[in-house]
Amino acid sequence: MRHFAFVLCLLLADDWPQFRGPTGQGISSARNVPVKWSATSNIKWRASIPGRGWSSTVVSQGRIYLTTSVSARKADPVSLRALCLSAADGKPVWDVEVFRQEASATGSLHQKNSLASPTPIVQGERVYVHFGHLGTAALNLRGEVLWRQTELRYESVHGNGGSPILVDDALIINYDGAENPFIAAIDSSTGKIRWKTSRQTPARNKFSFSTPLEIELSGTRQVISAGSGMVGSYDLRDGHELWRVRYGEGFSVVPRPVFAQGLLFVVSGFDRPTLIAIRADGASGDVTESRILWSTSRGAPHTPSALAADEELYFVSDGGVATCTNARTGNVNWTQRLEGNFSASPVYAEGRIYFQSEEGVGFVVKQGKSFELLARNDLGEPTLASYAVVDGGLFIRSQSHLWRVGK
Repeated sequence: MRHFAFVLCLLLADDWPQFRGPTGQGISSARNVPVKWSATSNIKWRASIPGRGWSSTVVSQGRIYLTTSVSARKADPVSLRALCLSAADGKPVWDVEVFRQEASATGSLHQKNSLASPTPIVQGERVYVHFGHLGTAALNLRGEVLWRQTELRYESVHGNGGSPILVDDALIINYDGAENPFIAAIDSSTGKIRWKTSRQTPARNKFSFSTPLEIELSGTRQVISAGSGMVGSYDLRDGHELWRVRYGEGFSVVPRPVFAQGLLFVVSGFDRPTLIAIRADGASGDVTESRILWSTSRGAPHTPSALAADEELYFVSDGGVATCTNARTGNVNWTQRLEGNFSASPVYAEGRIYFQSEEGVGFVVKQGKSFELLARNDLGEPTLASYAVVDGGLFIRSQSHLWRVGK
């Protein structure tokens, strides 16, 4: 394993507690991660998941947590549920209704979205689940609901998407709807609103679906939050904006920011996504003209987040063009078309990059400056959720099932 992985050595390799894992950046320190599999080989178990949902899997202390939405018919009330399964055999531990909403309250959905797309967070004795404009909640590990938060309302466009993050004792969440987008912090003990900050974006289309990222620069901890028209840095204490970079009319931003080698990597969203590298150290105010180190629209994703590993930055477009660049210069090392379309964010494990297509095919690529495909693995069922990685295994959520890959 390369030198950057030492940062993770103190983290439990069998825990994947949030969207994109322990660091929120898709990097795993797990060992013996599977390279080859299919729907019938190298599968430890497969569990049926009720309803519809695209939240990615989180794992802690031998248990799996995810969310789903269940309704018998289109016009019926929707049950928004949190699920807990055993990581060892996939058997249900508990299945709890967190919210029940009338169908008229849910709004319209994009064909690739669901009412249960945000990924849960598990830390200590609590699980936090988020259903966008339909509410946020905390549960204990027995599945008992501790609090519900439904005050933070906004007009959803295409449904929910971005996941919350947990920083100290606050959940920080993007609320980018049709109008008046904002970012807010919720007290993780009580569910009460800690602060709420308007995004003040110049973009005409206000809605986006990204997940924030906590970083530390020059001893200052801050939250990076990408939305329509701009990415901003926010103070953890009261939510005031520290700095911003504008990117025009880019909207429907989905990829989570990535932080590596002192640089932030963000994607500007529709209509034409641009991947932007930003020097964030010492930034203050509007730094659009002074802090962009490089940018590219070639192969930039609308949906999957990027992945930084050592000196390289990896990303895949929604249409399946995978790219490896030098992270500091943007110079392209290789570009390769993979089969299919992509929404899931790639992960790193043991010197390998794992890409998962919407059609259910996992591509395993050797890390490095030249392209080498190690395996093509077909589950035969659509997949939009991102991987969870543990010692000896991968968890992959497909349209109707959760799979544990590995023996």
